[in-house]
Amino acid sequence: MRVAGLLLAAGAGRRMGGPKALVELDGEPLVARALRALRGGGLDPRLVVLGAEADRAAGAVDAADPEAVVVVAPDWADGMGASLRAGLGAVPRDVDAVLVLLVDTPGIGAAALGRVAAAADPAGLARGSYRGRPGHPVLLGAEHLPAVAAAAHDDVGARGYLAGRDDVRTVEVGDLATRDDVDTPADLARVRGGISADRER
Repeated sequence: MRVAGLLLAAGAGRRMGGPKALVELDGEPLVARALRALRGGGLDPRLVVLGAEADRAAGAVDAADPEAVVVVAPDWADGMGASLRAGLGAVPRDVDAVLVLLVDTPGIGAAALGRVAAAADPAGLARGSYRGRPGHPVLLGAEHLPAVAAAAHDDVGARGYLAGRDDVRTVEVGDLATRDDVDTPADLARVRGGISADRER
């Protein structure tokens, strides 16, 4: 199975104070950290959708992974749906599935990505699960890509397409990863301190 990695990293990060792709964690931009995880998880090709400050972010992508393909979403400000459509439109036709990762989930590393990617099926759908709670990454079989792109809108990515379906396989990764989003400086500080939001609840 050939599974592409699709990293969505186009947002302006208004609550963060700047594009999350360029926010640094342990001295590394989040976009570079995510690409390292995708590469370590065996995803190939790797595509990165950029938007806000695309030139700066593209420089970080090139420094981290020269083989990654940069896709700039012209309508990125419309929300995640626009980014997902742009990314899916650039996926090579010979891939069997696409693993979608968000740049603001730094707790998802190579081992978790590889485990979900192993569930690839051109006709299937899967997603990571954390103690039974569905989350990212999301794995889309190639046969679903046109319909997923058509359903993506505003800030709704693949979630709208997956909602209510009974054929989405869940792959437990809670032993390998955390599902926390990094949306604000407080979130980033918590991640730097090694504190999961799930443990705080």
